[in-house]
Amino acid sequence: MKYRSLFSAFGLVFVPAFAFGACSVSNLTRCLDSACAINVGANPAARCQYCGSSEAGTPAKSTAMKSISAGSSAKYTISDKDLKKAPSDPGERYAWATKICLGKVQGCTTDDVDENYDPLIEKSCTAAGISAQMANLAKKVNEEKTQSECSRGIGACIIDDKRCMADYRNCESDADFDRFFSDCAVASTGCESFSGDIRNTLITARNNAIANAQKVLEMIVSTYQTARENRLNSAKKSCVDDASTKKCIAAVCANNMPHKCEAEYDYEETWAGQLCEFHKIACNRLK
Repeated sequence: MKYRSLFSAFGLVFVPAFAFGACSVSNLTRCLDSACAINVGANPAARCQYCGSSEAGTPAKSTAMKSISAGSSAKYTISDKDLKKAPSDPGERYAWATKICLGKVQGCTTDDVDENYDPLIEKSCTAAGISAQMANLAKKVNEEKTQSECSRGIGACIIDDKRCMADYRNCESDADFDRFFSDCAVASTGCESFSGDIRNTLITARNNAIANAQKVLEMIVSTYQTARENRLNSAKKSCVDDASTKKCIAAVCANNMPHKCEAEYDYEETWAGQLCEFHKIACNRLK
């Protein structure tokens, strides 16, 4: 029973446990029970009826009804006065109670609620006699899955960054692939009859991805090598008859010398030649 979406709707904010210290599960449970386990001693289905599912029915009214908060410290329970404001819908009531209890029991988060209180609600729902109905509904949903749906689900699971990754770099060995595939296949219920075909398809995709990755790497290396050789040949060509040096001097004269290196100002060409000396040095190294 996961109600995290409902928690968000009620404006709950995740607060790291380290911000206030360790979560006290007992105090968190005591607080949630004050809203969800009213008269639980006489009614084992109370948690399911109050904070689980409307299919469990309406909690029976009784003159002997007692809330957990009665006679308990208000520090970790919801008061009877506040309970009068609680939503009647079980899912909304659970979210409402969670918001209040996370404020009372410092250091706890919605994950603590999920991990520790959801199992109590599920046991209560079993007592309410609706577990069989929910199981049949889940079975029906699983039976309606198609091979295409299973392929998409398992495929997305396999290429997750925590598993094989999109380029399958973490699954080059069959052992690693099989380990991740097994986890994904188990998580994708209702896909058992398709798992063999899906595995073969994903193995082919993995082999192609790894082979193509090697080809791409070789292509990149070859491209850089060719580009380097082309630049080297171009540089050597520019050194023939001091072509690059002459080109540099002409540019400096045109752009930097006030008299453009005209004949009567030949000293400007001498300066330009000095500025372009690095071309001659570079060409000497390329010989």
